[in-house]
Amino acid sequence: MGEQHYVNINSEQLSDFAHSEYKEPVVMLNMIKYKDVVPETGMTGKETYKEYMRQATPFFFKANAEIVFYGSPKHMLIGPEDDSLWDDVLIVKYNSVSDFMNMIMDKGYPSNLRAHALIDSRLIHCAPNQKK
Repeated sequence: MGEQHYVNINSEQLSDFAHSEYKEPVVMLNMIKYKDVVPETGMTGKETYKEYMRQATPFFFKANAEIVFYGSPKHMLIGPEDDSLWDDVLIVKYNSVSDFMNMIMDKGYPSNLRAHALIDSRLIHCAPNQKK
């Protein structure tokens, strides 16, 4: 069986997230691997993702999202040496679940560009640990 790749949102997980009672700001960890070439755009995956980010920026502003970090992993300090690193990592903070949901459901949100750009990805909702 071949390696499985993930590019699109899992609708069941999205529904659970959307209906959660989580009231704190939402932090999303994005781990992404780009396609070499994107047939739909004629550009590389990285170039297509850059265009996605350009087109998504007004949606981020509308959702009051804050890009906390956007960069590339460089060294695997803990983990298997033969495990390939993700191409880029993006951490985005939203004020609420509804801000995130409204953004991705907003008419014109360029989710198709994101999907076209990537060969594999992870989108993980992270929450701070409770302080004692």
